[in-house]
Amino acid sequence: MTDRLTYPEAGATAGDAPLPGGYHHLRVSTRVGHGPAAFRAAADAVLSWEMHRAMRGVRIPAGTAAPAPGVTVTPALGLGALSVSGPCEVVWAVREERRAGFGYGTLPGHPECGEEAFVVTLEEATGDVRLTVLAFSRPTRWFTRAVGPLVPLVQRAYARECGRALRRFTGA
Repeated sequence: MTDRLTYPEAGATAGDAPLPGGYHHLRVSTRVGHGPAAFRAAADAVLSWEMHRAMRGVRIPAGTAAPAPGVTVTPALGLGALSVSGPCEVVWAVREERRAGFGYGTLPGHPECGEEAFVVTLEEATGDVRLTVLAFSRPTRWFTRAVGPLVPLVQRAYARECGRALRRFTGA
């Protein structure tokens, strides 16, 4: 991890601690399947950028390394002239028996400041597989400040679309 991140709370999406203050918080959890096979398929899709690539209007550059601490990526969201992109760096990644995912943080030039995580879990009690998108952010560019209250709505819609995309990998 570099010191280029645009916020000081690197890794805050990795654990169960409360998210840092002074940011908009997002937590969207979606059931994406059931059982160990669905968990493995979902984990593979998240940890290879395939979930992101499966979403309409989202572009991850070809050749981007799998999410691991220090990997940089510049995702683009939108179509044509309405596309917005922002450089990020993966600050943490995990692949465990019942939990897999990563969190990335914003680098200079990103329209927001903060961190976003994509975590797949296999719930022990029910066998349900869930994707949780967790983020804290605030606007840094004139256009994200200008649209103010719309940004959290777009972020929530994006998180829900992540869940819909991941269901295609799990067969749910």
